Amino acid sequence: MTERLYYADCYLNAFRASVAETAEDGKRVYLDRTAFYPTSGGQPFDLGTIGGVAVREVVDEEDRIAHLMERPLAVGEVEAAVDWTRRYDHMQQHTGQHLLSAVCEELFKMPTLSFHMGAEVSTIELGASSLDAKQTERIERRCAEIAAEARPVVITYEDASADLDLRKASSRSGTLRIITIEGIDRSACGGTHVRSTSETAPILIRKLEKIRGNTRIEFVCGQRALHQARQDYATLAAIGRALSAPLESTPALVTALSEKGKALEKTCQRLASELAVREGRELYASTVPSDGGLRRASHQGQIDETIRVRAQSFVSGGKAVFLAVCYSPPSILLAASADSGIHAGEKVKTFVTSHGGRGGGNQTLAQGSLPSAEALDGAAFLIR
Repeated sequence: MTERLYYADCYLNAFRASVAETAEDGKRVYLDRTAFYPTSGGQPFDLGTIGGVAVREVVDEEDRIAHLMERPLAVGEVEAAVDWTRRYDHMQQHTGQHLLSAVCEELFKMPTLSFHMGAEVSTIELGASSLDAKQTERIERRCAEIAAEARPVVITYEDASADLDLRKASSRSGTLRIITIEGIDRSACGGTHVRSTSETAPILIRKLEKIRGNTRIEFVCGQRALHQARQDYATLAAIGRALSAPLESTPALVTALSEKGKALEKTCQRLASELAVREGRELYASTVPSDGGLRRASHQGQIDETIRVRAQSFVSGGKAVFLAVCYSPPSILLAASADSGIHAGEKVKTFVTSHGGRGGGNQTLAQGSLPSAEALDGAAFLIR
């Protein structure tokens, strides 16, 4: 059994221990005692070194903890060090999550259903269908108030059969490890935590999204929040410089430019469509009919809306067929006039399915995709 030193002292980042057992050629190491936290409860594992060798992962195996090493270790006494920057970051995020969850419960009776700590942001899923901007602001402000009060965060061990007044009931029996934030939260938790709410500040809510009928909150705490705030400012400053505008004016200016861009895009699409119609008609007029009176035209290149319009414009003159071939991605488009004697949909479907592709359409317009460019070699027969 491994003695879990992080349970009693989350700030312990250097310790001595004995390598009690190894596996996997010495790269899976079991210590008699460890301060390395294994992945559990939404919190990632610690990193660091044991005997000067890097720890790559820490795994909870119930009664003992496995340390997956970069190189083999032998049985014996070792010096170990936890990556403090990573550990303290996790402590800030985890305690910040407890505080955030408690405030959501206190203000709006919104229970936390799950928690995940990522490398850059963390998330909680709330049992609430929505959360508006005013509620979000109240939550952040309340968290800031409690952080400023530097309320103690205390670890105790209590019997599960007692009336523990936990924010979320625990299904475990026996002795529970309880994390208490004075006056706001009591939760059963095996994670690492800071000593004071002041160490979680600031807590910033980054994003809200719907998930399974609930609301997911993305947030950052402490040093992560400061880093993110600096990044946000740098991004806004760069946008302001690009627009030659002060920061406070950029939202309105970006909105105006976006609307202008959409209007210009619609104009370009309309003009491109009008040009494609004209090109189709001119191509029809310049194409010499075959002996049977059928006009044939082809195009090689990207198949987009402009090509579709040009093809339809070409066949609108009657007794005409238009084939577009694209090699990347491998695809075809076939347009045929109603009096051409060609059913575009049937032709395309037969061709692409015979080459392992997919596609189809109606009598006058069809499109398909193929698994390789080589399959397009015989596409010309579609207009023969």
